[in-house]
Amino acid sequence: MPPHVTRPHLHPVHAILLSFPIALFAAALASDIAYLNTAEIQWSNLSQWAITGALVFGAAVVIWAAIDGVRSPVRSIRHGPILYLVLVAVMWLLGLINAFKHSQDAWSSVGTTGVLLSVLCTALALAAGWVAHAGVGRTNLVAGEHS
Repeated sequence: MPPHVTRPHLHPVHAILLSFPIALFAAALASDIAYLNTAEIQWSNLSQWAITGALVFGAAVVIWAAIDGVRSPVRSIRHGPILYLVLVAVMWLLGLINAFKHSQDAWSSVGTTGVLLSVLCTALALAAGWVAHAGVGRTNLVAGEHS
C-alpha cells in the first residue's frame, strides 16, 4: 500500500463480522415497522431472531474491538479504535435491552419502545461501520504533496 493512503481500521474478518449486526439490526427495524403496519405476529418473531443474530455476531465484534482498543497506542475518545469500541459496546447493550423488550407478548413487544431501540441499534451499527472505514481511500498530506 502506498505511504500516502491510510489503512482501514478493521481486519477484513472483523469487517465481515460487523456486517452482520448492521444487516440484522436493519432487518429487525424493517420487520418492526412491518409488524406495526400489519399486526402479523411473524414480523415480531422475525425481529426477535434478527436481534438475536445481531447480538451473537455483535459479541464477537465487541470482543475484537475491545482487544484492538486496549492495543491502540492513542487513548483519545476521538481516535478511531476507542470511538469504535464505544459505538459497538453501546450498540450491543441496547441490542440486549431490545431483545428483552421483543421477548414480551404481542403488541407490547414492539410498540414505540421496541421500534426506538431498533432505530438506535441500527444507527449505532451504521455509525460503527462508518467510523471503522472512515480512513479508507483518504490520503494523508505528505511533505511536498497537496490534495
